[in-house]
Amino acid sequence: MEPERLRRRLSSAFRLRGFVLRPDALKYLTEAFQSTSEGELDDIIDNVIDAVEKQPLSSNMIEQPLVEAAVQECSRAPDEAIENVFNIIGAFDIPRFIYNSERKKFLPLSMTDLPGPSLFGSARDKAELYRERYSILQQRTHRHELFTPSPVAAHPDDSKSKFQLKTIESLLGNTAKVGEVIVLGMITQLKEGKFFLEDPTGVVQLDLSKAQFHNGLYTESCFVLAEGWYEDEVFHVNAFGFPPTEPSATTRAFYGNINFFGGPSSSSVKASAKLKQLEEENEDAMFVFVSDVWLDQAEVLEKLHMMFSGYSSAPPTCFFFCGNFSSAPYGKNQIQSLKGSLKALADIICEHPSIHKSSRFVFVPGPEDPGPGSILPRPPLAENITQEFRQLVPFSVFTTNPCRIQYCTQEIIIFREDLINKMCRNCVRFPSSNMDIPSHGSFPRSGFSFKVYYPSNKTVEDSKLQEL
Repeated sequence: MEPERLRRRLSSAFRLRGFVLRPDALKYLTEAFQSTSEGELDDIIDNVIDAVEKQPLSSNMIEQPLVEAAVQECSRAPDEAIENVFNIIGAFDIPRFIYNSERKKFLPLSMTDLPGPSLFGSARDKAELYRERYSILQQRTHRHELFTPSPVAAHPDDSKSKFQLKTIESLLGNTAKVGEVIVLGMITQLKEGKFFLEDPTGVVQLDLSKAQFHNGLYTESCFVLAEGWYEDEVFHVNAFGFPPTEPSATTRAFYGNINFFGGPSSSSVKASAKLKQLEEENEDAMFVFVSDVWLDQAEVLEKLHMMFSGYSSAPPTCFFFCGNFSSAPYGKNQIQSLKGSLKALADIICEHPSIHKSSRFVFVPGPEDPGPGSILPRPPLAENITQEFRQLVPFSVFTTNPCRIQYCTQEIIIFREDLINKMCRNCVRFPSSNMDIPSHGSFPRSGFSFKVYYPSNKTVEDSKLQEL
């Protein structure tokens, strides 16, 4: 096709979708599609514009780097999706997005005026953390069917079933009693024994004497939906609940296929039909999760030997070993002891060639493993500790705590932390039943039990090593 005619066609197609091509972008696309047949051109242009829309745009002016990325994404061969089947994403590699309430979209941190991530944050960073968390929960709650404003022409009964979120500022300005309101806010204890609800607009004291709690662990600094009435500068709570969750498909419908999770894919893997097919067809995929792997205990090494022997005929896709990796933390000999323990584990793995060759091994450090105290996220175990193990077991990864695992279209988060005791210590109301407390287990403390996950049908199996 003649270059001039192709340029007009490209400009027209982008204008119809609300975009304006910069001269350098138009020149790049003209050169890229010069040899494309006229019959395929319309579909290719539509695919490129779709790919452009998936990217975080600062305006409707399309620059050359944007169209280059879009063309590259469209020209990827289907087989290249295989590289996105299994990825381990460390906490420091997770993409950072900030919600922009004015434009109602998520922007990469690089497109905002906020400073980049730092290991040594300021007091302002802590405030920004909660402010950003509030804005994310607020926009998601507003989209929920219970809070979506009804159209003007809707049936009168429909509007009665809808709820309206109020800000704390709107309550503080009232001298009369305000009944039946719902507020999204963060629970804080600004005075000893007195709880408050806080949002970006203000703070109000709570009366919890008649509050009913939905299932869950309600701690200080957690965000809740509080229902009740306001009178005499006190918000009397009738019920507490957590903000509603939202399926990822609903989120993608609003924000496109942005890859919030991380990994090599330029868009969300949940939208990939190819990866979904691979996930369903690979029925043999299996993940083994083991926590508190005390490698300095001879009995634990014996049980791991037994586990590997049992799985040698059908090696799992991956073993996830979570710390602590020592039964006796700290001390001047801990690092040397841990190096020797990892060497012993590597020798056991090497005794089972099928597992050594086929399975991957992921190590997530625990709160008492060598590292920077109680600071989160925890970096991986130091290279000088793991070097010998990695040489003996090439398919091993030492990652951060927490970390993210992407397998086909599934996104998994692993966080090794003794959270239950901490949350119960800081509970606004102690759980009334075990139903509120998530189940958890330690390999040596639970009779050598562990979890097995099958991604093809999304089932979890409780397993335990029995005495021979």
